Amino acid sequence: MINKRLLIKNLIAHNDENSFYDKKEKLSLENKEGKAKFLKHICALSNSNPENNSFIVVGVSDAENTIVGVDFFDDSKIQNLVNAYLVNPPKIQYENVPFPRLQRHKVVGLVTIHPNNQVTSLLKNAWKYQKGTIFYRRGSNSMPFSGTTFELKNTNKDIVAAIEKSATNNIELTLNGVFDFINNHKPEYHPQYKVFNEQFVLCWAGERKKINGKEYFSRVDIELINEQVRLFFSALDEVQISYNNRSFIITEYILLGINKKEAHFPLEKTIINFKDNGKHDIVTEFLFEVPKYDEVIIKHIYDNCNAIIQKIEHQKPLSVLDHEDVLRLPTNYLLCYLNGFLDAASQLKKAKEYIKNIDDKTTYIKFKEAMRVIRKVKYN
Repeated sequence: MINKRLLIKNLIAHNDENSFYDKKEKLSLENKEGKAKFLKHICALSNSNPENNSFIVVGVSDAENTIVGVDFFDDSKIQNLVNAYLVNPPKIQYENVPFPRLQRHKVVGLVTIHPNNQVTSLLKNAWKYQKGTIFYRRGSNSMPFSGTTFELKNTNKDIVAAIEKSATNNIELTLNGVFDFINNHKPEYHPQYKVFNEQFVLCWAGERKKINGKEYFSRVDIELINEQVRLFFSALDEVQISYNNRSFIITEYILLGINKKEAHFPLEKTIINFKDNGKHDIVTEFLFEVPKYDEVIIKHIYDNCNAIIQKIEHQKPLSVLDHEDVLRLPTNYLLCYLNGFLDAASQLKKAKEYIKNIDDKTTYIKFKEAMRVIRKVKYN
């Protein structure tokens, strides 16, 4: 098994950006330009590495080459984006890799582009890039190919194989990973581990609570220690955890309601299956059924949220009641989105910087959680 933290360290330490490796401080997949640039790099790296993996490391300062981290990213539909825009799309994998010195909610993103030994091109227009364009890597740049016939060349196979071999996991790294996980979580989060199939070591932690006789965990953190990959992270949502000898099961819930009459609704089930051949797979099942509320009440909440946004946009002073409403903006806009007001997501984004600068960071965490749920519902 490859230790992904060690792989990232090797890529950063021994290689500047090149034909098999790129680094980004962050990805911007919420706008057309950001999506198009991401697709360009995927296309270029795939074409320049037809027989070996290639990588994009996310959360690294471009100027100083230092690890700064990004938020946990659990969008399993990122492969759908690649499939929708590329001819001969490669298989890609986005993994969240924790580093001990980063804040608990920060990780380094590792995008692995698996080889497909086929020429990849744009299936349709993407931002300013035209349908049919073939990209390739020239040093650290992703360039459009202007010739007539693009030839696949295997120039990085040996060096990438050597880098991956040097990042192979061992007992010392596994033990250090377990100790790091336990030491980096407070006792009230009950950090623990379990070994599956005598090969895989999985650690998890969370704040345990009982609600209506059922056990939930919040502030959940789950890591596959062998590969140093964070499999799940949630700052607020409650989850239920169960496991057997071969599988670890996470059922995620969201709390929704009006005027403190809230209830838990199952959002998604994630099953991690551990196999005898030293591999594992992750299966997700979307469970959410949208709760319906009184249309008049939802419309009132939506109008009130929009009034707050208008004041923020025009830099008008907020009243004491307005400030209280700002704290509920993420939850209220999520409720509106789920009940048919689909522009609630874009409206909520308008308040991002304002919410981010509030002293109490709980509201900003709620903002990120609301956007995460909206993204999941939208894709499903």
